[in-house]
Parts: sequence; C-alpha cells; structure tokens
Amino acid sequence: MPTKVTRRSFVAGAICAPAFAEGFGGPDAARTSEVGDYTFTQFHNQPATSPLHRRLVEMWAAIGKETRGRVATQVFAENNGIAGSDPAALTMLVGGEIQFFTLMGGILGTVVPVAEVQQVPFAFRSAAHAHRAMDGALGIYLQDEMAAKGIRGFRTGAFDNGMRQIGGTKRPIVVPDDLIGIRMRVPAGQLVADTFRGLGAEPITINSSGIYEALKSGRVDAQENPLALMDLFKLYEVVKYVSLTNHMWSGFNLLAHLPTWTRLPHDIQTVIERNVATSVRLQRQDQERANAGLRGELARRGLVFNDADPAAFRSKLSGVYSTWKERLGTRCWSLLEAATRG
Repeated sequence: MPTKVTRRSFVAGAICAPAFAEGFGGPDAARTSEVGDYTFTQFHNQPATSPLHRRLVEMWAAIGKETRGRVATQVFAENNGIAGSDPAALTMLVGGEIQFFTLMGGILGTVVPVAEVQQVPFAFRSAAHAHRAMDGALGIYLQDEMAAKGIRGFRTGAFDNGMRQIGGTKRPIVVPDDLIGIRMRVPAGQLVADTFRGLGAEPITINSSGIYEALKSGRVDAQENPLALMDLFKLYEVVKYVSLTNHMWSGFNLLAHLPTWTRLPHDIQTVIERNVATSVRLQRQDQERANAGLRGELARRGLVFNDADPAAFRSKLSGVYSTWKERLGTRCWSLLEAATRG
C-alpha cells in the first residue's frame, strides 16, 4: 500500500513513512524524481495510455523541476490496481495514505454530497460549457465544501472526461423507453443511478475496472461513458450500439489531502497550483480531440451509432430534477442555474 507524505522537518504527528517503499509500484507507475523533501503519491483511474496519465506525469515532473527537486511524486494509473478502485482510493486520500487523486463528482459525492451537482443530467451542453462552470463560482463553492471534509480542490482543477454516451449490447437507445429493462452499469454515486432509474433502466454499480467483464459476461446490458473511455478500456470489443445522448458531463477533479496541503510552504503551493492549471487546460484539449475523432474510428470497428434527442429524455426526468434540487440545496442549485444559463 502507498504510504504518506514525508518531510524531514515536519512537525510531530505528520506522516513519516517513505512513499517509495520497496516493492511498491508496477509497470503503470511513473516517478518524476528520485528524492525530495516532499514525496507524494498520485492516483487516478485511467489507463497509462490516457491523456490524463500523460499530463499528470508531465505536471509532476515540471513541479519537481521548478522546486529543484524538493517535490517528488509518483503517479499511478488505474489506482495502482487496488481492490475497491475509486471508492477505496477516496478513503485513502481522506486518510492521508495517498496525497493526490483525481475523481469524478458522483463518487466524490459519497463524501462531499454537493459534488454530485457535476452530474446533473443534461445540465451542460458540452464539455467546454462544464469547464466554465467548474472554473467559476460553482467550482469555488465545491472547493469550499471539499475543504470541510478534509479535501483540497483546485480553482482550475477539473480534468476532462467528456460528455457521456450510452454503449450497449441489446439495442440502440433512441427514445427514453428504449432504456426500459436495460441493466445499466453506473459508477458509485446516487445521482447517476437515480437518472437511469428515472428513465426505466436498472442501474448496477460497478467500478470502472470491472466494466469490460460485466459487459462481456452479460451482467449488464449497457454502460455510459465518453467515447474516449470506451476506446481506452476497449469496450468496443464488448458493445455493439453507441447512442449519442450527451446526457451528462464527467470530469476528474484533482484532489489533495488537505492536512498535507496546509503543511506545504507557500512557494511550493504556488508552483503546484500554477502547474495544475496548465496541465488541466492541456488535458482538456487532448480529451476533446480524442472524443471528437472517435465516432468514425469506432464505427469502422463495427459499432452502430445513432443520435438521440435530449429533449425527450429531459422531460422524463422532472422527478429526478425536483428531488435533487432539494438534496443539493438552494445555494448549490442556484449556482448551477447561473453557470448553465444562456
């Protein structure tokens, strides 16, 4: 298991075990420098071939260079293969076992309930629309709520996953009734499950590492993710139909263990924040290009695409919107409305 941040002169009670313990790591780990005053572990759930992994490795390398080796960080793709995947990694972050992690709003919502606002169905027209909201007042509000739970967010800290589409094995999803009876894989988090239950599907929670096998075995009939993820996890091998619903945005919020963050000197915090913002912007561009170019490529691999009209789906979700407006609270919902207006 990864251990915690070290610094030779940390105050009593700080975490002191070495971050690069013997035997820790694997082929998907990337160490940005060998020795540092501060050694960190960064987890994320994407493959090592993903733009997210590449940009995180570049980001921490740049931070190591700018701090003249005072910061050394090891980046692990697919959460280093830990049992329990994202929910387990979130627990590790809150406990300080890892210091940095990227995570979608729905799963983050299990600890920071208002983070589920990122996945309100049909709230965002595009990934760029969502990015503006996350970089603005709504994002600042979410960071304040994270801090109350011991998590540090970043002003420009939402890496992109993209607009989510439905890929399945049974039939195209053209109208909401096509979802009736479909066993839909969903990530942890209540809002996504409520959305698909409201559309007539049967939501089944499975971590990202288990999607392929669940589709292959027939445990689920469909899953919903951006095209880039369907490509990275090779889901094109186990689905036949892709319905372009654009029903929800998802991103990867960069999170830090707050007690670790607050112990860092201001100059190091500044270097990290600046490089986070740069890396996020570059990765968003990478992901946009990946999602935009994949329809043709996946169609050539035999997948059948169709476009869906979002209006019909939205109209069937009135009960979900009413419930979640109350759950998220007046302030959160008003910030979402302001961010998505126009």
